[in-house]
Amino acid sequence: MQDVQSTTINIESSSRLAIPSGAQGHFLLHFYAVVARLLTHLSMTSKGEKNVKYFEQFPFLAGYQSALNTYVPPGLSVSESGAWWDTQIASWEAQTVGHLPLRALVDEAGLSTNELRVLIAAGIVEEDIRFGMLFAALQEPIAVRRPCLGILGWLLSEPGNVPGDAWYAARTLLDAGLLHAENRADPRAEWLLRVPPPIWDALRGHSFAKPAPGITLQLASDFPELDNLILSETVYTRIKRIPDLLASGQTTSLVLRGMTGSGRRTILGAIAHTLKRDVLLWEGGTPGDDSWGLLGPLATLTGAMPVLRCNPGPGETLDLPALPCYSGPVGIALGRSGGLRGPLLAHSLSLNLPPPDQEGRRRFWQATHVSVLPDVLDEITKRFLLSGGHISRAAALSQSYAMVENREQITVGDVQQATRALNRQALETLATALEPVDGIELIVSAATSAEMRTLEARCHERESLREHTGPAFSNNLTRGVRALFSGPSGTGKTLAARVLAATLQMDLYRVDLAAVVNKYIGETERNLNQVLSRAEELDVMLLLDEGDALMTKRTEVRNANDRYANLETNYLLQRLENYEGIVVITTNAGNRIDTAFFRRLDVIVDFAPPEAAERWLIWQHHLPRQHTVSAAFLEEVSGRCALTGGQMRNAALYATLLALGDGEQVNDAHLEAALQREYRKAGAACPLRPRSTVRMHVDRLQQFVAELG
Repeated sequence: MQDVQSTTINIESSSRLAIPSGAQGHFLLHFYAVVARLLTHLSMTSKGEKNVKYFEQFPFLAGYQSALNTYVPPGLSVSESGAWWDTQIASWEAQTVGHLPLRALVDEAGLSTNELRVLIAAGIVEEDIRFGMLFAALQEPIAVRRPCLGILGWLLSEPGNVPGDAWYAARTLLDAGLLHAENRADPRAEWLLRVPPPIWDALRGHSFAKPAPGITLQLASDFPELDNLILSETVYTRIKRIPDLLASGQTTSLVLRGMTGSGRRTILGAIAHTLKRDVLLWEGGTPGDDSWGLLGPLATLTGAMPVLRCNPGPGETLDLPALPCYSGPVGIALGRSGGLRGPLLAHSLSLNLPPPDQEGRRRFWQATHVSVLPDVLDEITKRFLLSGGHISRAAALSQSYAMVENREQITVGDVQQATRALNRQALETLATALEPVDGIELIVSAATSAEMRTLEARCHERESLREHTGPAFSNNLTRGVRALFSGPSGTGKTLAARVLAATLQMDLYRVDLAAVVNKYIGETERNLNQVLSRAEELDVMLLLDEGDALMTKRTEVRNANDRYANLETNYLLQRLENYEGIVVITTNAGNRIDTAFFRRLDVIVDFAPPEAAERWLIWQHHLPRQHTVSAAFLEEVSGRCALTGGQMRNAALYATLLALGDGEQVNDAHLEAALQREYRKAGAACPLRPRSTVRMHVDRLQQFVAELG
């Protein structure tokens, strides 16, 4: 509650109010001017005679009147008091430098003096609750504690004149979001006016870090200078010119596109810092909600630059209307998908922020000030292709892991643990972590092995490759690697991906297509975009298992299902082309894949069922080290049983289980029984001649299982 009697105000000999400088003092001047005008009307009858009715009913009014009378020069008539207060405000403003919320409403939002009076009077009950009782008495029989339009028109009119129509002033304030009317279904004169609490706080010069849900106020000093940003030379050359364009009005909004953690908000904050503005970050949801309506007025009142975080989905265009009550620069942080339109984009400039190169990542790691040896830093910056924001988070976690082991300097292992923690938080909703397989030889044909080596080399050099290509590649070559593993089930496609992940020392995540594919229009693309974006931001290897479900050939559009299926295919084509990470797609039906995908794939690896020599090696890897399978029988099995690697794996497991039931080592009979079972599962006849011992081993296994149960 603000009481005039508790505020120290003195009148100098020049009859100018001496009041503390700043936004709060400026608000008090306007508050006193409105109170003085209200008291003038309450102290007079309609015939201009003295009226003490309200002063007797509400004694607090006499306290306000007594205090304000000591500030008004002697002999000043009632009709002249309003103009005198306006003169004091103008004189005080002329000697005050800096941002004043109420002055900004006039200079930047174009409000008039009368509109400011309506705004202050509508919120006066927020300052002193006793005015609520007064309004209830003035507005009988409605008896509500907030002022209506009709009563404000009377209280704020010039003394001795016909009560004015406050509608025109209130309409401007309502459109600007500075006022809310709670009962718009009632006659307009009875509309009850309310100043939203965040607006009233800002009017009083009180700045809060969270002025409203979805809106955060960040100080300019929290952001670096433009010269201290970690940017490539090309991006920096463009960014450093932006403040002048925004200040001159040639550009009204700046759109920065990039992946999460690419520094979009930091760059926009640095630009605001250069413009001597704080940042008002909006993450409220969609334009048109309550937070959006408050953003413009709060930006003007605080002198901050609005920064919008927008995240439209693939194929979605977000409509951004002009911010009410605000005419300054706007920053927009946008992801790599979706689009924007609307009045806010009328004079916009758009820039794409590429992921940092190796030198940029080194500078980000150095900026975190974690303790790390130079050679370890070299390996970290080369191996972990993270954005600046993720480097900052990974550095903090890495330091914690090092401290747990009582070490000051971080290691590559600490960073690996830190990135895995970040991966789990961002990816495990739509993808499943697969353990890389290290120390195992991938047994495939010579052609498949050669393509796998090509893929491994492409992954190792995916960043440096861009620096050594011809000029035709300068604008369209990303650091992404897209591979297709095609072949029948069980030929080792998933195993190859796990071996590759171990070789590259990267985390591997398999996309759960059941969680990604959605029957609702656009949701499949949105889910795909989410998982692909998170994977490239965190630089993990992604496995799209059975990817032909998403890459099927586009068909002639005969119904809505065909059209939307084609849209999903088109989206995946475009998204894979600009993907910045490593993605492996597996399929059992390569002939079903749209041919347009093949041009966008960097490596295609065909996995064929193994030949006899390869099957012999696979058996050697899957049978226990201590087995008694005869060499002759193993040669026969390798030559006659044309199984895939997955089938041989299952057979080896079953043979081992039979041997455990017999208390023996795996022998010919165990392996033969396992092969017979595997062929039965496939609905085919085993090419081996059955032996009498097979049935015996099956019976023993059943007895063994029963005993365990």
